Amino acid sequence: MPGSVTLKAGPALATKHAAGASLSAVKHQAHECQRCDLYKYATQLVFGEGPDVAKLVLVGEQPGDKEDVAGRPFVGPAGTVLTECLREAGVERKDCYLTNAVKHFKYEQRGKRRLHSRPNAGEVQRCAWWLGAELEQIRPDVVVALGATAARTLLGAAVKVTRDRGRPIDIGRGFWLLVTIHPSYLLRIRDRETAARQRRDFVDDLKTAVKLQTRPG
Repeated sequence: MPGSVTLKAGPALATKHAAGASLSAVKHQAHECQRCDLYKYATQLVFGEGPDVAKLVLVGEQPGDKEDVAGRPFVGPAGTVLTECLREAGVERKDCYLTNAVKHFKYEQRGKRRLHSRPNAGEVQRCAWWLGAELEQIRPDVVVALGATAARTLLGAAVKVTRDRGRPIDIGRGFWLLVTIHPSYLLRIRDRETAARQRRDFVDDLKTAVKLQTRPG
């Protein structure tokens, strides 16, 4: 495809992953996960959510505070933005599979608040065991990496969000990969004009993903 790029697979696609007879079976296994220490501090594991046969999969970094409590991905403020932008791009959230590179909430306690803390390379590597299994079971047409952690989990350290954003990537796994920002970034922009422009660009990236919903090859 014109404008597409080539990158190597990251840990979610280049290493072994969990095996199961179905996505439900993999999810059942995941809820007993102790592959890293994050399970000791999170309320619960937050597995992916959506149709088992979704054409479009969106991968974020990790659950946030609200997701950790609810046990569902993208139910906080960033999830609201994502749902709105998906609709603007012509697709309903219920038709997508939403998940994260890391399934437990990593945070720093500040008084009564739990503040997001970025997962390290080892935690990402260990949790790729589950993301790889999700993709193997679903076999989507398009996978969207929301932000740097998701992008590196899927495409390795060579990927750069600013450089590779919005361009179809084919690594020979039967689906397109597309890199874009995480919707939480839109919530952190103070300038209104910049925020509006970035949101339009994000919706455009999602529109590209929707148009790619036919397998490469």
